[in-house]
Amino acid sequence: MNIPRLVVAAPSSGSGKTTVATGLIAALAARGLAVSPHKVGPDYIDPGYHALAAGRPGRNLDAFMCGPERIAPLFLHGAAGADVAVVEGVMGLFDGASGRGELASTAHVAKLLRAPVVLVVDASSQSRSVAALVHGFASWDPEVRLAGVILNRVASDRHELLLREALEEGSGVPVLGAVRRSTAVATPSRHLGLIPAVERSAEALRAVADMGELVAASVDLDAVLALARTAPPLDAEPWDPAREVAPVAGAPRIAMAGGAAFSFSYAENAELLTAAGAEVVPFDPLHADGLPEGTAGLVIGGGFPELYVRELSANARLRKAIGEFAAAGGPIAAECAGLLYLGRELDGLPMCGVVETTARMTERLTLGYREAVALHDSPLAPAGTRLRGHEFHRTVCEPAAGERPAWGWRLPTGPRTEGFAVSAGAGAAGAGGSTGPGTGGANVHASYLHLHWAGSPQLAATFAAAAAAHRAG
Repeated sequence: MNIPRLVVAAPSSGSGKTTVATGLIAALAARGLAVSPHKVGPDYIDPGYHALAAGRPGRNLDAFMCGPERIAPLFLHGAAGADVAVVEGVMGLFDGASGRGELASTAHVAKLLRAPVVLVVDASSQSRSVAALVHGFASWDPEVRLAGVILNRVASDRHELLLREALEEGSGVPVLGAVRRSTAVATPSRHLGLIPAVERSAEALRAVADMGELVAASVDLDAVLALARTAPPLDAEPWDPAREVAPVAGAPRIAMAGGAAFSFSYAENAELLTAAGAEVVPFDPLHADGLPEGTAGLVIGGGFPELYVRELSANARLRKAIGEFAAAGGPIAAECAGLLYLGRELDGLPMCGVVETTARMTERLTLGYREAVALHDSPLAPAGTRLRGHEFHRTVCEPAAGERPAWGWRLPTGPRTEGFAVSAGAGAAGAGGSTGPGTGGANVHASYLHLHWAGSPQLAATFAAAAAAHRAG
């Protein structure tokens, strides 16, 4: 199978690759092409902008969490039916998982996809030196085909001329475009990076349209397409969730939190649950006054509950319903934002009270990949399960782990336990209530660890089976 494709990379973070990548996706889609958007690494926010630009889900390609062997299959799955694919890189081109060489870097994924790389260079404070920079990136790893440059934040026609002359003389890498400095396409940021597209609605649509117009006016799209078409066929079969899990009986209904407060989710997670026989029903905890009718399992992913803490706390009917669902033995899988929501309080306001922890915002960023082992049985994973995930938050929970922690992993500072495998018994009274000890196995898994279920498909199978068992009563 051959899908024209290219990777948009940069020498470092902050070079403007998200603007250029999103603009390319929008500009190519405006030509009537079906564009498949992808993002290297674990980030949830950039794919939201990609999805607005392309009109189809933005998908992540993370070689650490999913394994290098799954990158090409996941790409082919996500890009099915597309005319061209644009893959936005992460950090600098050669920056990978800490201490693990090239693993999970943009360069690593580009090699796995056999895709040409376009380097976005912030030219705002240089002229002739740009040639040395590009030459260095082009020659560092001969297996990475750096096939084009897009100059970003160019000040003037004269500045562009100097940059082009230097690159023609000293790098041998063609210039595909030069993007002028512009504040019109700026995307606002806050404590965890860009503001997610789902929160900005009409503003986000306008920003994406502006990015597309800027790139269309500044970049040779015909040259970009010609470059993408030089990517050779991939010797891989598309990833298929139906091959990863077997369906359970009874089609249990699994409610999946979404909306502005819980916008972090990988598309493959829901696809795996569906393949495992579940009916996945999205709902928005900011507005729903109860769980979807017939809910047999509840998934609450990541997001920004700290920004909507008053609205979430004020929705006492839903908090009570979640507490009662947990008390009745309903299986719940919650990560990061979900953990905060299930706790007793967040920044002093009551949450669902299912998990005995209190959360608050801090100035400290916790960020990094983790290799984790499940320490206790839960509806998500039996004890002993080993997998890879990532942390990304500025909140802390006190305590950080329960008597039965969800995970254990090792940091440079030593071993750590994290999260909660909770048996929510009849004492879980709901909004602001306490969690009873329960009598059976844990039915609630709550942790800061973000997981890409395509890397560990058994998570979906285990959770769907727990939901089916709860539905059967």
